[in-house]
Amino acid sequence: MLFVAKILIGFIALLHLYIMWFEMFAWTTKGRKVFRQFPKELFEPTKALAANQGLYNGFLAAGLIWSLFINETSWSIYVAIFFLSCVFLAGIYGAITAEKKIFFVQALPALIALILIHL
Repeated sequence: MLFVAKILIGFIALLHLYIMWFEMFAWTTKGRKVFRQFPKELFEPTKALAANQGLYNGFLAAGLIWSLFINETSWSIYVAIFFLSCVFLAGIYGAITAEKKIFFVQALPALIALILIHL
């Protein structure tokens, strides 16, 4: 199960690298297509806020990637659990405050990875 969990952790890390890119560098272009309910005139004024969020997503990705390169299994698992928990909580908060689909894109994969690690 740990091998499958590590594959999922890698996928989640790649997802957060994509979110980082999207929020930091494509907020005013791709953002309009993804967040259709968000008023178009607010994308430019919120560009710096989105970039800040993107930076945090980059930190989450870095932590997950770091967990994959730690040789000692128990330490690797602890680091993965911490960063997956952060992703899960961020996904829950995003689903409640921004858009419900964030739960399925962000929180659910993290929850599945956390379960796999504990099996």
